[in-house]
Amino acid sequence: MSRIAVVTGANQGLGFALVADLAERFGNEDLVLLTGRDRGRVEEAVSRVGGRAGVEGRVLDVTDAAAVAELARELGPVDVVLSNAVAPLSPDRSQAAQAEEFAAVANGGAHAVLREFGPGLRAGGRLVVVASGLGTLGNLDPALWPLFDGRSLDEVERVVGDWVAAARAGRAEERGWPRWVNVPSKVAQVAAVRAVAATRRDADLSAGTLVAAVCPGLVDTRASRPWFDDFSGALTPARAAAAVLDFVLGPVDPATHGELVRYGRVLPWHGGTPHQGADLIP
Repeated sequence: MSRIAVVTGANQGLGFALVADLAERFGNEDLVLLTGRDRGRVEEAVSRVGGRAGVEGRVLDVTDAAAVAELARELGPVDVVLSNAVAPLSPDRSQAAQAEEFAAVANGGAHAVLREFGPGLRAGGRLVVVASGLGTLGNLDPALWPLFDGRSLDEVERVVGDWVAAARAGRAEERGWPRWVNVPSKVAQVAAVRAVAATRRDADLSAGTLVAAVCPGLVDTRASRPWFDDFSGALTPARAAAAVLDFVLGPVDPATHGELVRYGRVLPWHGGTPHQGADLIP
């Protein structure tokens, strides 16, 4: 049976590298969908992909849940779904001013992908959200932990909405949220993965199916460049994609189901150090 893979946020950076690597690893009967919001950039990206598998470009705005649902219905059963779309953060604007747009893509997009593609995932399939090492609960003030720990996807979604509203009103920090929006956003991404994975764990493990979040490490991309001075230890998108796909396409370790994984190892959900105020903002 031919395989189908879908990658969101794939016209550049890590997303593009994931598509290119999948196209090399898949066979000539398989299909990889490269998705992004801008038709011109999607088409240009597709023209640069080689490999054996067929590669198709699709315009997809992951903030449009109806569009995500429509694509899932059109494709039917799929084998690999990588939720990678993210909005860039600029150091030239306040974090509060960027919270709504950032969460709409990183969190709203991940929620839509989990909801719409999860039920149609083939046995032995992979549904993975590209997150960050900042996505462990321990990166938040412990007072906020109950908001995410053991919650359903709907509950996580409501928490994200409340956090964004507080950020927009300038009240997020007084409620204990870190100033850098990447932290609560990534924690919420992983919490969403955990929520979905918990409802299907037994069936997934019986079928060799994986639902998880993955941290690719520091990747040298246009989005990360404004935030870090030293990229000597950063991975190229191609190297990061290879490591991610080694995990995604490898045998399923039950210990990784529903967890955040970096370089093949689970990052403890309650691990990390709380970040407050301007922490992490260069």
